[in-house]
Amino acid sequence: MEEKQSLLLHKISKVISDFFNPLVSLFIFFIYMSVKEYSLKESLLYFAPILLLIIIPVVIWLVWNVKTGRYTNMDVSDRVQRKTLYIFIAASVVAYLVFNYFQNGYIDLVMLFILILIFTMQISNFFIKSSMHTAFNVFVAALFFTLNWEAGLIWLGIAALVGVTRVILKRHTIKEVFMGAGIAFLVSFIYLYCNIQFQH
Repeated sequence: MEEKQSLLLHKISKVISDFFNPLVSLFIFFIYMSVKEYSLKESLLYFAPILLLIIIPVVIWLVWNVKTGRYTNMDVSDRVQRKTLYIFIAASVVAYLVFNYFQNGYIDLVMLFILILIFTMQISNFFIKSSMHTAFNVFVAALFFTLNWEAGLIWLGIAALVGVTRVILKRHTIKEVFMGAGIAFLVSFIYLYCNIQFQH
C-alpha cells in the first residue's frame, strides 16, 4: 500500500514538474500578459521574436543534446551538462535583446532580468546545482505580480509546489531548491523595484 502511494506521489510529482518547467511557465506568463495588455496584432509582434529567437532554439537544443547523448534528460539535471545549457539560453536571450533594441528602440526589462537570472544561476552552478525549475517559477510569480498580485501569489504557490516535486523526484536536494528560490527572490526583488521605477 505504501509503495503504491509512493509510486502515485512520484507520478503526480513528475506531471507537475514536467508541466511547470521554465519554458512552459514563461510561455503561460507571456500568453497571460498578451491577453491582458495587448491587442492580438501587438501580441503576435511581441511574442513571435521570443518564440523564434529563444523558445524554439532552446527546445531544439535540448532535444538534440538529449538525442545525441550529451544531456542525460530534458531536465539537464547533471551539473556539468548544465553549463552549456546556461550558455546557450543566455546567447538566445542576448540575440533577442539585441534584435528587440534595434527593432523597437528599447531594452525588454523582462528578458534582461531573465538574462541576469541565468547568469546568476550559472555562477551558482560552480558551487551548487541550484534548482532551475524553482528559480524560474519564483521569477514568473514576480512577473505575474506586476500585472495582478493575486496571480502572483498563486504562482508563488505553484513555485513552492514545483520545488517540493524536484526533491521528491530526487532531481535536487532541499538545499539546491532553496538556493534556486533564494537566487530568484533576489533577482525578482530587483526586477520589481526597477519595474516600479520605470512606471513612475
